[in-house]
Amino acid sequence: MKITLKKITEQNKRECFALKVSPAQSEYIASNEGSWKEAQENNDVARPFVIYADEKMVGFTMFAWDENNEDPEDKYWLWRFMIDQSLQGQGYGHAALKEIIQYFRDNHADIITLSTKPGNKNTLSLYHQFGFKENGEMNDGEVVLKLYL
Repeated sequence: MKITLKKITEQNKRECFALKVSPAQSEYIASNEGSWKEAQENNDVARPFVIYADEKMVGFTMFAWDENNEDPEDKYWLWRFMIDQSLQGQGYGHAALKEIIQYFRDNHADIITLSTKPGNKNTLSLYHQFGFKENGEMNDGEVVLKLYL
């Protein structure tokens, strides 16, 4: 399976907005449409992408890329990451996270920061598999994790 991150366009935006997590997961992540709107409001740092497996749209991700931030621990964030509910448990999340981390490496990031709610056990498990570790900080009620590249 070849994972690619593609920019959101007028042609793929509607399909991206239709991707959803399960109702039980919806408390953990904003909708893709809401994230897209947030990206428009923060276009100086937000990098939203649609996740494709081969030619099939499977998810959405968004990064915060703030190279002007003077705190090296706070420059590169994985803001959003989701795989459509109908495709979870099929290896797409694992493959996509591997590609996301490679994107950060290819673009010279040295630390990836993210946060998630403590109850988001499956996602936390996935992040731990890739070496993300909690650093003891909280961000708006979410645990902060970092991966040092």
